[in-house]
Amino acid sequence: MRRRDLIVGSMVSLISTPSIAQTVRKIRRIAIAHAASPITDLTIDGNNPLLRIFFEELVKLRYVEGQNIEIVRFSANGRTNHFREIAVEIVQSNPEVIVANTSQFVRTLKETTSTIPIVGITADPIAFGLTTSLSRPDGNVTGVSVDAGLELWGKRLSILRELLPSASRVGFVTIRASWEGPQGHSLSRAAREIGITVLGPPLDDPVQPPEYRRVLNAMHLDKADAFIVGDAAPNYTYRKDIVGLANEYRMPAMYPYRDFVDEGGLIAYAVNIRDLWRRAADCVDELLRGANVSDVPIYQASTFRLIINSKAAELIGLTIPLSLSLRADEVIE
Repeated sequence: MRRRDLIVGSMVSLISTPSIAQTVRKIRRIAIAHAASPITDLTIDGNNPLLRIFFEELVKLRYVEGQNIEIVRFSANGRTNHFREIAVEIVQSNPEVIVANTSQFVRTLKETTSTIPIVGITADPIAFGLTTSLSRPDGNVTGVSVDAGLELWGKRLSILRELLPSASRVGFVTIRASWEGPQGHSLSRAAREIGITVLGPPLDDPVQPPEYRRVLNAMHLDKADAFIVGDAAPNYTYRKDIVGLANEYRMPAMYPYRDFVDEGGLIAYAVNIRDLWRRAADCVDELLRGANVSDVPIYQASTFRLIINSKAAELIGLTIPLSLSLRADEVIE
């Protein structure tokens, strides 16, 4: 049974005192740090479905807030330049485990503490310098990875090219750290090999709806044929805004998660991000039960599904090639 209650059994006095049974409940303390979603959404009843799933899984593991677990919450609200300041506050709150998303945020936390275990929901943790091993993490970061290596971005680009054979200019919508980091470099290399130019600009602080309009408008004016959305946390938080802008500009877009397609987006080559957040809760449980970080492997997604929204294609006047439709794992009518 996965429970962190500490039971103090009966103690029999050597003198003639009667035995006294006493139960003491130990309160565990974790910190939740999100790069974009407001603190009000970091609850089991909040508007972020991934956080809801995370907290629901904790309840299944018998961690009940207010009874045997205390949760302190932090949000950068899409301001990447606040990561270091928030990281200091998180460490000072003295949690037993920190849960955080976005590679840059997790890396900042790792630079701030080397002793508190961190459960990260990140891109490729090796490429971003969070560990040198997935099977046996060698620092204080474990968790889940939302991609199966940097070649994933080339795969998404090749699918987009199959969808739009004449495409020669493709935007990459993501935060600056990802645009200028391993993901952006990988996408640019793959694009050069097939004669595609990758367009910016990257998203800058604050990464909120007005910034998405600025970036998408710049790509539209730069005559982008389509764009690829990165897997950074703010993109998921503002997925409705991104999909709405894509449809407004009639620009085909490749998304990292099926939730974008459910919101009316065109196509996704996607992992099951909800399952990954459940696994993150399992990591927290293992650490609270006494496991060392090195004994909690980082789970890397390996199964991807191709999902196409035919209504979205119709809305922007695009015909989906039959070969792509036949390969799709799901076509939303």
